[in-house]
Order: sequence, then C-alpha cells, then structure tokens
Amino acid sequence: MTVTASIPVSTPAERWGVRGTAGATIAARLSFEAVSHSYSGLPAVRSVSLSVEPGEVLCLLGHSGCGKTTLLRIAAGVERQTMGRVLINEREVAGPDRFLPPEKRGVGLMFQDYALFPHLTIAENVAFGLTHLAKADARHAALSALSRVGLAEHHADYPHALSGGEQQRVALARAIAPRPGVLLMDEPFSGLDRRLRDAVRDETLSVLRETRATCMLVTHDPEEAMRMGDRIALMRKGRLVQIGSADDLYNHPADLFVARFFSELNEIDAIAGDGEVETAFGRHPAPGIGRGMTVDVCVRPQGVILGEPGEGRSGRVIRRRFIGEVDLVDIAVDGLELPLQARIRDGGRFVVGMDVGVRVDDRDVLAFARNATDV
Repeated sequence: MTVTASIPVSTPAERWGVRGTAGATIAARLSFEAVSHSYSGLPAVRSVSLSVEPGEVLCLLGHSGCGKTTLLRIAAGVERQTMGRVLINEREVAGPDRFLPPEKRGVGLMFQDYALFPHLTIAENVAFGLTHLAKADARHAALSALSRVGLAEHHADYPHALSGGEQQRVALARAIAPRPGVLLMDEPFSGLDRRLRDAVRDETLSVLRETRATCMLVTHDPEEAMRMGDRIALMRKGRLVQIGSADDLYNHPADLFVARFFSELNEIDAIAGDGEVETAFGRHPAPGIGRGMTVDVCVRPQGVILGEPGEGRSGRVIRRRFIGEVDLVDIAVDGLELPLQARIRDGGRFVVGMDVGVRVDDRDVLAFARNATDV
C-alpha cells in the first residue's frame, strides 16, 4: 500500500501574488534622538534613542501601554513628541523648531485595524495616497500592489466583502503602493486567526524584503518579533530595555524582565559566588555575579531534565499536562519550596506520583543581580 503525505492546499482567497514582483524603493534611515512624550503629564515615552537602518526590519516589542505605539505614531507624524528629535536620512522631520506633516515624510503607515474606507473600492483604497500621480498612473500602481498580495481580482469589491485576512493584505498593498522609504506597522497581524497568522507573516516579510523599505513593526508577541525582526527593541514603561537580535535577547537577556518576556521561567533560590551561583542542583556559571550579591536565578522549563531516581536531585511528579508537541510536567523537588515545571518530549512515560531524578542544563540557567533589575 502506498501512503501519500497530506499537504495543505491554500484556497484561492489565501494565495498571494508572485514573489519578487513588489516594486523596490530607496530605503531610508529612521532615527530617534532622546525622544520623550507625555499625555496630560503622564510619561508615555522616556528619552528613547534608537536608529532603524536602511532596509532593516526592526520589531518594537513590549506589553500594552509600554509606549511602543506612541513611538510609532511620533515617527509617522501623527503625534508630536514633547522632547527630542526624529530624523529620516539625517534630516530632521520633528524637533523643537521643525515638524513635517505625515504626507511630507515619505513614510507609509499600516494601522492595527487596517483603516480601510468602507465607501471606496479596494483599488480606490490602495490608490488613496497616490495623489502625486495622474489618475491612470495611480490606478496602475494600485493594481500592481494588489496583484502582489493576490487580490487584483477583487479590485472592484468593497472592504466589507473581504475577510479579515484579505483586508490586512489590502492595507499592506496600500502601504507599499507609494513605495515609502520607511514603513511603519502597528500590530498588523493581531486581528488574524492562528491558522492564517503564520502564513500572512511570512508573505508580508517577503514583500518587505522585496520593497527593501526600512520597517518598524510594533508587536506584543515575542515569537512574532523573533520571526520578523532583524533586530528587536524591547520596551518597558516608556523606556528601551534591550535592543539586539533575537539570539541576543533570548540567550543574553539584560535582566529578569527580558528573560521573563521571552520564556516561562522556574525561579529558584541561590547563593552567589565569584562568577557563579550555587543552587540545589550544584554550581552554575554566572558571569558578572560577585560573592555576597543578592541574585535571582531562573531555569527555563526545557532545561529541566528528568531521569531515574538517583540521577540528580530527588523529585516526584505531581502533575502532567499534554499540550501537543510536549508535555508540561510539574515536579516537587527535594530542597525547593516551589515545584519546578519541565517541558518534556515523550512525557507520557512520567505519571503522577512517580519518583524521578532531576537535573538542570547550565545553558538554561540564568542569573541576575537583584539590584540590577526592576521587576
């Protein structure tokens, strides 16, 4: 008997246009210099200095209310900052004595709710910002952008006739049609269901690479930031906490807040030594930690290793939950006040009440001086 693998087939409504056909632009450098902003005296952005390099996709990441959307609106010219300067290609577009309106900045803006005009057709929505072109040229540019996102056949439809995923693609087409040097995207995938989100993100990233536009994308989802961004800028309470590649922020978090943002953590007691910490599982490398410091030590769940009794610290399984690719196993460990959680492949071999040996992988042990964190 021949077994054939099942391959998901996209429906016509989900298909995008031919890759490599999006029109390229001349990427610009976007810079913020000590930018601050307040609403009714309440700080929203606090002295942020940041540059997005030409052609780079930078993800601005953080919890709701941390200031990331405010910073994007300042870049677009929708908000005027309280202090500091915004520059595009080293030219000041917003500062103490200068403020260029959005339409003069060469910046494209894609809103979270897509902001399509219900009384305009899809083609008219995409062509809306192309006022510098003759009507025929604007229509041609709009149809080309719609073709790239796979929606040219819907050019005469109205937004209400499209699904949420299709409206997102129309909003993307409208943003790239003027070929902006900088593209600003505010939570562009948050309204999509999980089934569509990954495919739409991948196609959107492909479009961004083709246009070569500099992009600043706002998101609250760390996985999305890691998938999309060349670099990630993590914000907290209006300030930049850490900026770097996904690898930098995940493997070398600046503090406990950053570590918590990117993964679940088991937090355990420890004693600080010189460049190391000692826990119930032994000694672990901890560069920068000095003897006598108060420390926060964490172990990522995937770094908790379960074995036979006697292999490491004594433990007992108190809970197991199957969540698909892995099992979440909670273990009471001798010498620890709180249970540890482990993420285990093939975790079905562990049953509640089973005695196990527990070890931890040094690569998943993180240590932070407590006085260096604001948790």
